[in-house]
Amino acid sequence: MFYKLLQNHTLTNLTFFLVLALGWLSYYQLPREQDPSINFNWVQIWAYWPGATAPDIEARVTEPLEEGIKKVPDVKFVSSTSREGVSSILVRFSDMDEDQFDKRMTDLRRELQARQSDLPDTVKQPDIFVISSSKAFPTATLVVYGQSGEEVMHDTAKNVKDDLSRMKGIDDVLSVGDRDAELQVDFLPHRLLGLGISAVDLADTVRAYFKDLAAGDLQIGDQKWLIRLSGTSSDPEYIGSFPIASGHGEVLLRNIADITRGREKARELVRFKGQPAVLLLVYKKGKVNNLELLEKVDAYIHQKNQLAQRTGVHLALLDDQTESTRAALSVMERNALIGLLLVLLATWAFLGFKIAMFTSLGITFVLAGTFWALSLVGETLNISVLLGVVISLGMLVDDAVVVVEAIYYRMRQGVDALSSVTAALQEVGPAVTTAVLTTIAAFLPLMLLPGVLGDFMRVVPFVVSVALIISLIEAFWILPSHIVELKPNLSSRHRVQLLRNKATRRLRHFYTVLLIRLLRRPKQGLYALLILLASISLILFSGGVRIDFFAADYYRLFYVNVEMQPGTTLEKTSSTLDEIQTVIEEALQADEARGVVNYVGQQFTDKEVLSGDNRGQILVSLKPLGSGGRDVQAVIDSVSEAVSDIPGPINVSYLKRKMGPPTSKAISIKVRGDDIVEIRRAVSTLRAILEQTPGVADIYDDDSAGGMELQLQLNPDAITRAELDPVEVVRAVHLYAAGEIVANTQYMGDRLNVRVRAKPQAIQDIDTFMNNSIGLSDGGGIALSELLTYKERSTVSNIRHQDFRRAITLEANLDTAISNTLLANRQIEQQWQAFSRQFPGVNLDFSGEMDDVEESLGAMVALFILGIGLVYLVLGTQFNSYIQPLIVLTVVPLAFIGVVLGLFISGNPLSLFTLYGVVALGGIAANDAIVLISTINGKLTTNTPVATAVAYAARRRVVPIMITSITTIAGLFSLAVGLGGKSLIWSPVATTIVWGLTFSTLLSLFVIPLAYIVCIKTSVKQYTMLGALDTSLGVYGQMLYRIKVILGFSDRQDDPVLAVALNNVEHKQLYDSGILAWREGDSFSAIKCFENLSDEYKNSSTLNLFAAQALIRYMEENGWDVGYMPRARRYLIRARQSGADYHTLDILEKACDALDEDRV
Repeated sequence: MFYKLLQNHTLTNLTFFLVLALGWLSYYQLPREQDPSINFNWVQIWAYWPGATAPDIEARVTEPLEEGIKKVPDVKFVSSTSREGVSSILVRFSDMDEDQFDKRMTDLRRELQARQSDLPDTVKQPDIFVISSSKAFPTATLVVYGQSGEEVMHDTAKNVKDDLSRMKGIDDVLSVGDRDAELQVDFLPHRLLGLGISAVDLADTVRAYFKDLAAGDLQIGDQKWLIRLSGTSSDPEYIGSFPIASGHGEVLLRNIADITRGREKARELVRFKGQPAVLLLVYKKGKVNNLELLEKVDAYIHQKNQLAQRTGVHLALLDDQTESTRAALSVMERNALIGLLLVLLATWAFLGFKIAMFTSLGITFVLAGTFWALSLVGETLNISVLLGVVISLGMLVDDAVVVVEAIYYRMRQGVDALSSVTAALQEVGPAVTTAVLTTIAAFLPLMLLPGVLGDFMRVVPFVVSVALIISLIEAFWILPSHIVELKPNLSSRHRVQLLRNKATRRLRHFYTVLLIRLLRRPKQGLYALLILLASISLILFSGGVRIDFFAADYYRLFYVNVEMQPGTTLEKTSSTLDEIQTVIEEALQADEARGVVNYVGQQFTDKEVLSGDNRGQILVSLKPLGSGGRDVQAVIDSVSEAVSDIPGPINVSYLKRKMGPPTSKAISIKVRGDDIVEIRRAVSTLRAILEQTPGVADIYDDDSAGGMELQLQLNPDAITRAELDPVEVVRAVHLYAAGEIVANTQYMGDRLNVRVRAKPQAIQDIDTFMNNSIGLSDGGGIALSELLTYKERSTVSNIRHQDFRRAITLEANLDTAISNTLLANRQIEQQWQAFSRQFPGVNLDFSGEMDDVEESLGAMVALFILGIGLVYLVLGTQFNSYIQPLIVLTVVPLAFIGVVLGLFISGNPLSLFTLYGVVALGGIAANDAIVLISTINGKLTTNTPVATAVAYAARRRVVPIMITSITTIAGLFSLAVGLGGKSLIWSPVATTIVWGLTFSTLLSLFVIPLAYIVCIKTSVKQYTMLGALDTSLGVYGQMLYRIKVILGFSDRQDDPVLAVALNNVEHKQLYDSGILAWREGDSFSAIKCFENLSDEYKNSSTLNLFAAQALIRYMEENGWDVGYMPRARRYLIRARQSGADYHTLDILEKACDALDEDRV
């Protein structure tokens, strides 16, 4: 059946082109996105109480909500921040599937709903925001700006926001700097006082006029009429005509208040190109094509900007993820193309152009099949998928090369294509299958990796496994069928082929000589290996290899975070940011930035959004890196010194966005306790420890002081004497401060809040505010200072909780060239032990990047052990041995030698992504060992001694091993050195495989044979040995002597006739050809060479023995032959007459007798 399949070329070609077409069609149709679409199991909860201080938010909002969250199961940790007017709570759930997460979200919503009654009346139902990879950072950042006036700009921004929200593929659009429209009734306090009108009564009257009421229906004659009371209006003139009752009669509202349409008080200010602006942050849905989505956004911006001359409002795209996505794909495609050409060149060098073309086409087939499979399971094309493709590139060549070399070996001897294919598959098929299964067994457990990193990288082992399975189909069916169909002539002796044959002979000869020298001195070889391992360990543990667990490329943008003194106004902070932005723009090179925008009132960090009038941020979006351009850090370095000279800010920091899974800072310590004073003292001690820790920089804590607070308290006696309701006094304070939203209406399709407040005025001191009066019914008034007591105090700007306890977070960056996350955190933890007794009520929480690293490393160790166990199971089943799988697994430490050296020389970091490359490397390196040991085992079935079988197999497999290693290195070399562009995620992985494979190949070619000889003992017949043994040589000496004899390296001083023959150049070449054929297992060619020589030199005992041995081995492999047996016995008679060793003659004659018996 299989033979018919190989000969059905129509089916093969149709399958090949179908997979190729579907694969590349899938590649271009796969949605492009930067990161895989995954749910982090993180939930952000927002609750708003405008005007409340941080302590009030903590006591009245945060703590009640946290009580509800405590009842939700499977919560990993809870972090909350109480700030002015807002409570922000981050809940991280344990790892769980999507259905379980949905159940926990239902539980969370139910508990929050149950706590709603405990919150202040003005606090609405909390907003819940599920954080995923597509919502961690905006897909695109737009700016709406212009000089057409505030109203037009805000209206345009709202329309743009609505248009984008309706665009297919966009999940949400958040805005910064926009303000809701209001209908503002600004009363004049002195007029109210003169007319005896209370501000509270005025607010209630306006509220009453804005009542819409459905009053039912009325029967009028024989018709039914619906009655509707309409009180809402957005017309300031109409509202100004509302009559207000006073002690002096009715008065129109316009006479005591200014009524205008305006905007709410600014919470944020955005500035772009020196003009007011609104910032729009666009978030896409999961598994949506970034490139197509941003093309739609670009087209929309272009359409809107065409109307800019009429509207005066412009749109600018500051940043979009398509640039990084395009750059990543471009780097991958260029390096893959260069790698494919290098593979073609390397294969041509060893096997010729035709075989090289077959192999290279196989790569495209496997990649096409892999992309087709990804399309079928609904995956996107992202950096994790591309990482899997990078790793696969290093392995999918191996199967085809091993198979094609075995076919090439036979076809070069003149065997027809079909016979060569079937014989080759019988020889290497089981070993190749085992090699693929062991690699899959090593990778598949990584799909069980927990945490964010596990979710982020789960697709990598899937991609690798699919690619390897498809590579088997290519190697066992498509490639052999193409060779059978095209029947390439590989037995020709053109000049290039002769040079190729000569080079491979020299390679085999050189390798065999070195191997024999090593086997002669096994202890010295072992000592050298131990010294090499010790040197590598010294490089690794002395810090020669930089460790950066989450090393990744950065987006071409950065944020400048600015914090002013507490209590600084929004306008003052904005003015300072304008000054800083000017300095930054002067430091930027010409045409280096896409745009620079600053905004006040919010700061976006890597884990939360901070707010406050004293906080601002500048977004600097850079253009793609060109030739001679500066990277992000270089740009930051160029502006940081000038920015630090600007007076005003108390803290300026820089934030870069890293690709890959989200992580917090390398140093992130939550100092938890119940006494804030004790916590602050502990933070001060920890800060001193961090300052002395090598590599730690940019230390920052979030315990920032707040502004001033005017704390008011009702005076019950005064309120009673004035015959006032306490509620009226409280509302009056509100009306004289921020005002009240008393109603809402519609204006041009938008919601319009109606706010009643005292007319804003400049207040220079507290007395001015406290002198505001409440009107009395007798026409007089009473000042707030008589009804209230007050005191001034400073307050905190934010209060943090970590797992329901008060906390201060201390964070810092880490220079990975000096230290790494694990080492630095352990040093800090150890030094803290000396001070911990001074703070009994405080404990430290190191969760963050440290938590992710420990979780990932711990799980990786367990999964690595599981993978090794599965590999051992597969190898044990294949070899039916307990020892041989251990011999194969020795390549793993050998490969790690190259990994460390490669990272040390290239300067790439050792990261968690690199460890995936190490796993891949183990599979690639093990493939060579599996095929080598399989060849040894196959040779042992012919009753060949272990030493001879090892030498034969090593010499037979050295060329295929070198081909597979060189082609793998060629495929990844471009990516490793960055010929087509570098990546901090992919380049270290490629470097790991290239360097590791280089060293593991060179070392395993010597270590595996040595380990096999030492570990494997078997009893076999000795009739295949030529020449007598010297028993004084010892066990290893006898083995080496046999190897040298069988390969033609032993001295021939006892055969003077052979010495004469070897002095003849032509006969020397014939002798070498016979030895080469013997070494390669080609008995037929060896017979022709040695028969010609023995017929020429009939008295040479050695040549007659060689001719007889070649004939005997041919019959052992192919069966007794009526023509070969008489010739073998004739050469044995000549050898006896020439004085050959009787022991050797006796062995060979017994072999002939055994063949005769088998024939019978």
